[in-house]
Amino acid sequence: MMGIIYSLLAGVLVSIQGVFNTRLSDKTGFWFTNTWVHGTGFLLSLLILLMVKDGGLSKLYTVNKLYWLGGAFGVMIVFTVMKGISTLGPAYSVALLLTTQLIVSLIIDSLGLFGVDKAPFSANKLIGIGIMIAGVVVFKLK
Repeated sequence: MMGIIYSLLAGVLVSIQGVFNTRLSDKTGFWFTNTWVHGTGFLLSLLILLMVKDGGLSKLYTVNKLYWLGGAFGVMIVFTVMKGISTLGPAYSVALLLTTQLIVSLIIDSLGLFGVDKAPFSANKLIGIGIMIAGVVVFKLK
């Protein structure tokens, strides 16, 4: 149940953050906004880390170096979400984002990429993806 709550909350936060960042970037520019977003995120993360103390720098070197790219992905995610929202509007942009995210996540699950437990691909997953794509197409019809 907590996984569902966290996922729903993430959906709310990503949608709101995308709009907030786009509005901020209208006045300050994309790269200033991206720097601001990650700078304030870093400060909040650091504060929480200092309170929770759930890890340490020494453990970082035991992790596959590929996984260190999460922060770099974050920069590109914020930038591309802002560009998508400013070009397409929040609803259509997020619909495309979520559909793409689901397809890529399904590929990761099905192939067991990046250390994820392999989950079998099934017809109902393919149908679900098809319905989601159809929903985006219907959503965009005039």
